[in-house]
This record gives sequence, C-alpha cells and structure tokens, in this order.
Amino acid sequence: MNTKDFIVSPNSKIQLDDYPTTVSDKPEDDTLTTELIPNSVERLKELHWRLYAESKKGIIVVLQALDAGGKDEAISYIFSNLNAQGLKTNAFQKPSDTEKKHDYLWRMHDLLPERGQVGILNRSHYEEVIAPRVHDLLGDEVLPEEMDQEEVWQMRYRQINDYERYLHENRFEVIKFFFNVSKDKQRDRLLERLKDPKKNWEFSFSDIEERQHWEEYQEIFAEMLSHTSTEVSPWYVLPADDEWYSRFVISSVMIDVLERIDPQYPTFTDEEQEQIDEAIQTLENE
Repeated sequence: MNTKDFIVSPNSKIQLDDYPTTVSDKPEDDTLTTELIPNSVERLKELHWRLYAESKKGIIVVLQALDAGGKDEAISYIFSNLNAQGLKTNAFQKPSDTEKKHDYLWRMHDLLPERGQVGILNRSHYEEVIAPRVHDLLGDEVLPEEMDQEEVWQMRYRQINDYERYLHENRFEVIKFFFNVSKDKQRDRLLERLKDPKKNWEFSFSDIEERQHWEEYQEIFAEMLSHTSTEVSPWYVLPADDEWYSRFVISSVMIDVLERIDPQYPTFTDEEQEQIDEAIQTLENE
C-alpha cells in the first residue's frame, strides 16, 4: 500500500468528492481481518514498544469525522492492541466553564501524550473550526477587534498550523485522519445503532439533527483539510465506508511514521553491561 495516496497535498484546494468513500481495488475483508491487519498490528506493537522504551519522541493521532464515521472502531481494533502504558486516549468534549476562560487551544495541553506515548484524540482541536462555524457559536468568544467571522477561520487555520509545527519541532509527530463517510453509509450505521439493543447506547438524537447540516459540513471539512494539511502534519482522508480497509490504512500510516522516526531500545554502557552480566550470573547460580 502506498499511504501517500490518501494524503491531502499541502496548499491544495480540495473538494471531498475528490476522495472516494469506498474503493473497489482493495483486499477482501476476510484477507484484511485474518492476515493484513493482524500482521500490521504486530509490527505496530513492536514499534510502539520501541517508542515507549526510548521515550524521546511522542505521537499525536487526530481522528476526525462525523458521527458513525468509524473513529471508535479504529481505536478498538487498532490502538487498543498497543501497550496501555504507552497509550493515552481522549475524547474531545464541549469546553468547560474553566476552559472557556482561556484561549481555544489551552485545553489541548492536558490531552497531549508524554514522550514515549501515542496520544489518541477522538475528535480534537479541529472542532474549534467546525462546530462553531456550523452553529454560529462565536458570539461569546473574545476575538480581535473589527475582525469578521470569515477572517477568524483563516486566523485559526494559521494558528493550528503553527501549533502543530511547534509540536513537531519538539519531537511530537501529529498524524491526522479524516473519515470520509458517505451520507448513505452514515444513515445505515445510525439505523443499526437504533435497531440493535446492544448498540442503542451509541446513538444520540443529535446525530439526526446534525445530518440536516450535511452539505455545510462537507464544505467546511474540505476547507479545513485544504488549509491545514501541511508538510509536517498532513491529513489522510480515509474511504470510511470501507471500515476494515480504513483501519488497515491507519495501521499502515502509523507504521510508516514510526519507521521514519525510528525509535530504538536503550543501549547500555560497558559498565552497565558488566553489571547486567553479573546480575544474570547471580540469578542463574541461585
């Protein structure tokens, strides 16, 4: 797989229609579930252990989508297999009263991973250029004087790009996945949640309300992806109607990034190795 096929090229203006929600030229689900994904997860686990052991770099994974896009399942089937000590998962919620008293990126600090960890953001700071725009929620925020709303979004795109470059330069990679799900497939998944008692808890009536803004969301997503896919932190657009294939793409991208940064297990000095050898001998002679 060439994971670059899913990247939004920096400085490009896109439409979501440019990216398929499903692809025909992909492995069968049976091959994905029994061979490709298990193998990629095993490779990912090894690289994650090296990242955790070295503890010099960190990875921030952004999962962004409409409801029923597939974010939770990606966490369950891919990331939950990793070393729990080196994993930090957060769901991005509505800001608290305390968070509203700060700048809109302030609350990101507590959500970020430590060096050696992979941090998962189930939704993210990108909500600050999506929901407020759809629902006109900027009214209570403190903004630069005499700046109209359209200028606010351009300003925030720039600020987010600067913030992600700051993280990158401090050895935290930001990997961003957008789940490009079709309206029909989202409907089917919402119906499944409603009809299956075991999945009722996943459903929210707000999901139906948000579908009324579908076209507006598509336009905003396209603009967001166009303005915030950068060389240091690109967006990957997933064909999210294909659940298993999307998970395979995610694991493949994660492997590519980890292999590029190439974390290593710590090595020992000659003196430390002598102490290790002595400890081995002591234990073997007990």
